[in-house]
Amino acid sequence: MAYIEWNEDLSVGVDLFNEDHKRLFEYINRLHQGMVTGLGTSSMTDILNGLVDYTMTHFDNEERMMIQHTYAGYEAHKKEHDTLVARVADFQTQLNSGRGSFSLALMGFLKDWLINHIMGTDLKYKDFFLEKGVK
Repeated sequence: MAYIEWNEDLSVGVDLFNEDHKRLFEYINRLHQGMVTGLGTSSMTDILNGLVDYTMTHFDNEERMMIQHTYAGYEAHKKEHDTLVARVADFQTQLNSGRGSFSLALMGFLKDWLINHIMGTDLKYKDFFLEKGVK
């Protein structure tokens, strides 16, 4: 059973963003599985780096589309993205310096942040993009 599962309730109406979200879920599931099975720190760090890289790609996709279509909630949305990027960068710094480790708290944070962000923030743009004909 997956640690975090995407379902239609999480659909934001834009196929690209839904596919991005599904891929982010896959990364979080890989991290969780690695933690549960005792995958080495180096491999876990590689998965985390992949998650971070793909998160940046996703954020760029969303932000570019918001700018292109003049989405009024862009600034607030970008601020949420920037906050997550800063928190994960801090965790990576701690991990690289030996002061941090992979934990259930980290997994819970990533899971909760992603679901809450989609349900609380991303769904706000669903009708906007649908009205613009973006699918």
